[in-house]
Amino acid sequence: MANDKFVYVTYIRTTPEVLWNALLTPEFTRQYWFGVTLESDWKKGSTWKMVFPDGRVTDSGEVLEVEKPRRIVLKWLNEWMPELNAEGFSRCTMEIEPVEGATKLTVIHEIDKSQSKVIEAVGGGWPRILSNLKTLLETNEPLAMTKGGCKSAA
Repeated sequence: MANDKFVYVTYIRTTPEVLWNALLTPEFTRQYWFGVTLESDWKKGSTWKMVFPDGRVTDSGEVLEVEKPRRIVLKWLNEWMPELNAEGFSRCTMEIEPVEGATKLTVIHEIDKSQSKVIEAVGGGWPRILSNLKTLLETNEPLAMTKGGCKSAA
C-alpha cells in the first residue's frame, strides 16, 4: 500500500520543555488550537483525544511512543468528518530538538494510503496550528486569525 505523508518543520524561540508542555497541556492547546484541548496522561499505550469547546471529540487515538521532551508518536483517527474517519488511523510523529538557542519542531503526519484526504486536511491544518503555536510562544499572543474559534482541525 502507498504511503501519503505531510511534513512540517519550524524553529521556535523556546526550550524543548516549554514546547513539550505547549503541545500537550490543555491550558496551552486551547490558546493556539482554535479552542481545542488535547486530553491524555501521555504515557505509552494510553488513549488520547482532542475535544472541541462544546465537548465533541474531534480526533482520538493511542499514544504509541513517548520520549519526553523529545518525541511523541500518536495513532490518530479523525472522529468528526466522515470522509476522513473512513480512511482509518493515521500516525503523527512530533520530534523536538534544541538547535542554536531555539527549538526545532518537526511534525510528520502519515497514513498507509495514497492520495489521502486525511493528509490533504492536515496539510492545511498543521501550518495554521503550528504558526499560531510559534507566535504564542514567542510573543505571548496567538495570531488574530485563530482567535475566532475552530473552523477545521488537523
